[in-house]
Amino acid sequence: MLKYEIVIVGGGPAGLAAAIAAKEHGAASILVLERDGELGGILNQCIHNGFGLHTFKEELTGPEYAARFIDRLFQAGITYKLNTMVMDISADKVVTAINREDGMIEIHARAVILAMGCRERSRGALNIPGFRPAGVFSAGTAQRLVNIEGCLPGRKIVILGSGDIGLIMARRMALEGARVQVVAELLPYSSGLKRNIVQCLDDFGIPLKLRHTVVNIHGKKRVEGVTIAQVDERQKPISGSEIYYECDTLLLSCGLIPENELSKTLGVQLNPVTSGPLVNECLETSVEGIFACGNVLHVHDLVDFVSQEAAAAGTYAASYIKNSTGHEKSRDIPISAESGVRYTVPNTVHPQRMEEKLTVRFRVGDVYKNCYVSVYVDEKRLIHRKKQVMAPGEMEEVILNKEELEAYPGMSKITVKLEED
Repeated sequence: MLKYEIVIVGGGPAGLAAAIAAKEHGAASILVLERDGELGGILNQCIHNGFGLHTFKEELTGPEYAARFIDRLFQAGITYKLNTMVMDISADKVVTAINREDGMIEIHARAVILAMGCRERSRGALNIPGFRPAGVFSAGTAQRLVNIEGCLPGRKIVILGSGDIGLIMARRMALEGARVQVVAELLPYSSGLKRNIVQCLDDFGIPLKLRHTVVNIHGKKRVEGVTIAQVDERQKPISGSEIYYECDTLLLSCGLIPENELSKTLGVQLNPVTSGPLVNECLETSVEGIFACGNVLHVHDLVDFVSQEAAAAGTYAASYIKNSTGHEKSRDIPISAESGVRYTVPNTVHPQRMEEKLTVRFRVGDVYKNCYVSVYVDEKRLIHRKKQVMAPGEMEEVILNKEELEAYPGMSKITVKLEED
């Protein structure tokens, strides 16, 4: 059996940043396991710019951003295995994986960092009626076909969902000569970043229809067209509002789901809102010595925040193997999301164990204007910060100070919520 201090599952932006941080904070032996044929994860197919503004203070493409971390991984001498699929992780941190060169291997780790990323929600999960013709792709699949395989999936495009990948692919397909006819969004607001709506739709004259969804896909062998309709407050199609679009391709950009099949079999407790693990301030899951970061924990809007979070997970994992002690769950204070806040990461905090400052990230459940983000310790308000606009597509954060929390030794919970005044 192979033995490593830290095993990291996933060689994308989260796995790379976690490995580098763990090495810099004293971990002697680290192994990164990546199922793809190269490091970098999804960034390899994201050839548009906009990455790295927070991390490197300059605008990079996805491959350029990934290359900077891959170079640092090589310089640090961190071991990695490509084309390696992790099959199982046990509670005592034995990782079972398989690849062509080694066959089935077992790796014993003192700590494991989950960094598997996320996947797209499929058509089957959306219950779209109609046949199953060729020409229906997830936006991420279309992105890989165009940017890596050099294949244009269609000429007349309709996109369902206004997630960031769908918005970016609307622009990408237009640049390749395809005609993007419409982007339909079920919700009354876009789930993508505002800048992507402007740069990818408005700048190319592509219409965005909110409160609309696909109600029928026409064609048997190949998509011939789709019918979209307006929906009511219960998201039910409104009769008489149907519009038919002739097209040969339908792209789906209807949300991302953290890849947590391994986490479930491991027994990690998951957050029903994010579908990612519940973690404490050290990004440690409910299973001792198992950490999580990046999109496997919760879906991020910017890769820079993925790198920041993953670096923290790597640092905490390195500290864990040095101290060889688990956290005192009985003294963890829950962080509650209420009144417009959908969830928080982390979900609990131990004030005596936390760093001087702790970043709590969260998303809101609707579009809010001119309201306040408030943080309460029991009934005492610690933070009351006004925000002009908040939307579900953009992540928010608040900073908790250790000194302030320690002033309330008998606290029972911390609450993050929105208030009008």
